[in-house]
Order: sequence, then structure tokens, then C-alpha cells
Amino acid sequence: MRRWVLASATVAPTALVGGWTLAASRQRGGFDQVRDTISALAAHGADDRWLMTSALVVLGGAHVATAAGLEEAAPAGRVALAVGGVTAVLVAAFPQPAAGHFPAATASFAALALWPALSGLPTRAAGRWATAGLLAMLGWLTVELGDGDLLGLSERVVAGAEALWPLAVVLGVRAGARRTRA
Repeated sequence: MRRWVLASATVAPTALVGGWTLAASRQRGGFDQVRDTISALAAHGADDRWLMTSALVVLGGAHVATAAGLEEAAPAGRVALAVGGVTAVLVAAFPQPAAGHFPAATASFAALALWPALSGLPTRAAGRWATAGLLAMLGWLTVELGDGDLLGLSERVVAGAEALWPLAVVLGVRAGARRTRA
């Protein structure tokens, strides 16, 4: 693993959660984190939309960097993580209501849900379990897309978990390497 991977894996969830928290606090007239989506914070017409747009770009870049440096992961997992990062940047490039927004968001959520099983990290079984959990969360988000009252919450749960999993993997790989050296 490249030395900087811990930094890139830490930046991803920090940028995402920090971005949605700060951007939500800047919305005049209020913003309901349980009902309203992350994308609404970067949408045309949102107050200080640059905050969430920037956070999505940083998130995507951090995922690409982590994929590039996490050499212990299987190639298919690294590709899926990088695709998740690139498509997160596309989410920022196509703010709501742009036609490309929903396909980019769908591709990002799907790639980031699948990468743990494809990576084989921290173990094959753990990666499969992580993917199962992420897909279950993504299923909840899909249900909420049909005018659910918890759309914002379900999106934050799955997006947060997908942003945190690379960090958990990096920490696990580092801990395993330390045990091996000891």
C-alpha cells in the first residue's frame, strides 16, 4: 500500500460528511437532513452550492487516489472503487436537474457498493459481507426514492457507509501488516 493511501481514505468521508453538514447549514429557509438529498445541496438554485459540489469532487478524487494506491486489493476491486470515484465527480459535474445526474449517482452508488466484494479485502468473506450490507442500504435508498419521508437519511446512510469502507479496509490492511512484521 502506498503511504498516502491512509490520507486519501480519510479525506473521502471527511469531505462528504463535512460538505453536507456545512452546505446544509448555509441553506436559507432551512434544510431537512432526513428528508432532503445530498444532491439538493449542490443543485442549481441551492445556496452556496459550490460547497457540496466541491465536497463531491474531493470525495471522488480521494476514491480514485485510494484505488490507485491500495495495491493489496484485487484489480477488479480497484477498478470499481475508481469508477465510483469518477462517477462521484460526474455527480458534481451534472447537478440536479441535469439529465446526467441520476445515471451518474446510480453508477457511483453501485460501483462503491460492489467494490468490497471485488477487492477481496480485508478478507474475501468480509468484502462479500460489506457488499451485502451496502446493497441492503442501497435497497432502502431505492425504496425511499418513491417519495419516502426518509430519502435524505437513507442516502446519507449509504453514502456515508460507502465513503467509510475504504478507510476501514486501509486501517485493516495496515494493522495486518504490522502484525505480520511483529
